[in-house]
Amino acid sequence: MNWIYGDNVDTDVIIPARYLNTKSAQELASHCMEDIDKEFAQNVKEGDFIITGANFGCGSSREHAPLAIKTSGIKAVIAKSFARIFYRNAINIGLVIIENSEIQNDINKNDEIKIDLENGEILNITKNKKYSFPAFPSEIQKLINAGGLVEYTKEKMVK
Repeated sequence: MNWIYGDNVDTDVIIPARYLNTKSAQELASHCMEDIDKEFAQNVKEGDFIITGANFGCGSSREHAPLAIKTSGIKAVIAKSFARIFYRNAINIGLVIIENSEIQNDINKNDEIKIDLENGEILNITKNKKYSFPAFPSEIQKLINAGGLVEYTKEKMVK
């Protein structure tokens, strides 16, 4: 399923400040998006996507926001653009984020989509349409595949 939102979704609605006193990723996920979408936390499923407009993740630079999204089961966030600090925080925790300016205007909630990070492609299987995005450099792909910077560093230290 695709969770579709508009422009300027800020970190205060991704995870409201009143929940920042918890260290539990599961607790954060249980409140993810609740100030913009009361249905999200109760209905999101592993492998769902967030499709959104420009400037996703603007606002305060809390790492809690991408962590709440990732822990909720979202496979990737696809946006026209991301706030710079959110973008880096997402990479650091291993949340897949993709910039594409076309898909938001051409997607339905129940369209089945598939992403190919290595080749920089999104396929809308339902509509048989392809969208491209700049693929991540291989080192960033490795970091995301490892589950984020901490896990990537642990893997490097063991070798």
